[in-house]
Amino acid sequence: MTSISRRNLLRAGVAGGVAGALVEAPAFSSAGSRPVLTHGVQSGDATADSAVVWTRADRPGRLWVQASRRPDFRGSRVVRGPLVTPDTDLTGKVRLRGLPAGEKVYYRARVESLERPGLFSQPVDGTFRTAPTRRGDIRFVWTGDVVGQGWGIDPAFGGLELFDSARLREPDFLLHSGDTVYADGPLAETVTLPDGRIWRNRLTDAKLKVAETLDEYRGQYAYNLLDDAYKRFTAAVPQINQWDDHEVLNNWYPGEILEDARYTEKRVDVLAARAHRAYHEWVPVPSRSGPVHRKISYGPLLDIFVLDMRTFKDPNTDDTYADPKRGLLGREQRQWLIDGLRHSRATWKIIANDLPLGLIVPDSPAGQEGVAQGDNGVPRGRELEFAEVLRAAHRHGVTGIVFLTADVHYTAAHHYDPKRAAVQDFAPFWEFVSGPAHAGAFGPNTLDGTFGPEAVFVHAPPVANTSPALGYQHFGEVEIDGHSGALTVHLRDRQGASLWSTTLHP
Repeated sequence: MTSISRRNLLRAGVAGGVAGALVEAPAFSSAGSRPVLTHGVQSGDATADSAVVWTRADRPGRLWVQASRRPDFRGSRVVRGPLVTPDTDLTGKVRLRGLPAGEKVYYRARVESLERPGLFSQPVDGTFRTAPTRRGDIRFVWTGDVVGQGWGIDPAFGGLELFDSARLREPDFLLHSGDTVYADGPLAETVTLPDGRIWRNRLTDAKLKVAETLDEYRGQYAYNLLDDAYKRFTAAVPQINQWDDHEVLNNWYPGEILEDARYTEKRVDVLAARAHRAYHEWVPVPSRSGPVHRKISYGPLLDIFVLDMRTFKDPNTDDTYADPKRGLLGREQRQWLIDGLRHSRATWKIIANDLPLGLIVPDSPAGQEGVAQGDNGVPRGRELEFAEVLRAAHRHGVTGIVFLTADVHYTAAHHYDPKRAAVQDFAPFWEFVSGPAHAGAFGPNTLDGTFGPEAVFVHAPPVANTSPALGYQHFGEVEIDGHSGALTVHLRDRQGASLWSTTLHP
């Protein structure tokens, strides 16, 4: 097997953080000591020829990434990355380019001391698989909702063990459907479970209050990466990430002014800007200052449309859809999705929607958080936006649409059919719900009849905010058969057992 060419690997692009004010660097005990990588490694957005590699150091330094097709790194090439500085919370990202399609890539991250050039940190290794260009088997997992509702890391209860179960499925990638952190969910030292056992949260300063400052938002991501199971997962599986509400705060929308007494900063736009920067510093996504929607192709069998349902979101109190520039997607993203579906030649078109399509998610006092506006017999508000997408796809003969989501903290399979719907101009499709990965379990929510959904399977707890110790944590798995093109969905529990499955045919 030939090595990745030096010419191609040295075309690496640097995916650095959003520029901002330089803050004072932390003090170190020994100027001559090696740098240390503090939070493992991550990879993300692995296309057919590129991927983002991420790490963080304990001090300023130069990031270097070594990559190879071989686990012994013979024939490897080394890519010079950016300086990691306090300006990006000592995180750094490199976009490796010129990679071989559909193959496993082994990489090794190190940081070089600025005070003693040539002195490197101990390496931390990771792997990822690039997307294929040819027809072949595909397996991936999806979930959402990590460390929410007061349930932090407690090693006595397995920590974030769902990620060990998901890693053992050997997926090609993780689709993270949002709520990657709970920036609005402080942790208490202990929580008493219904059976009298004590849940003991591992604590950091950032998790003691709601996040408002940039450093507090950064600390949300740092906290999750303290868990060993999560770090094993991020080192082995590339991610496709989207953000939902809790990366900023519950049910937020642009322009909102808070009445929450926990916050000294009441302008959500200010909080969202800080959260957006922390997200791009700590999550292995390509750096950008705008919306996070994008399409990632996995050969002739799969296109993934990753939606951004926050940046353009209209107020939760407005169900009239008076401003066609907004809704949940905004005019530009809505047309991008319609055009992408129309021109896709992939057998399956996965739409990653961090807010479910047919579940009613109320937001007090009288608004709605998601697409569904509550049954009243006619589509309204944000439902009109998705009716437009589905109608355009149907009229252009688009097939193979499947929605994957999380957000509501239980797992379910929903089948949509125009024969049951208030809107008839669309083709039947499925939406699959998973999560939480490690948070309080809730549900089930009420289905809105606008698009004719039927709850074919539901696994939800009997009591709201059920602890991860009591189960009801979930991830989903999608397998696409390279020969037949059949798509099989498994809804799995925390230990990886399949609770329900179905196979869809092209």
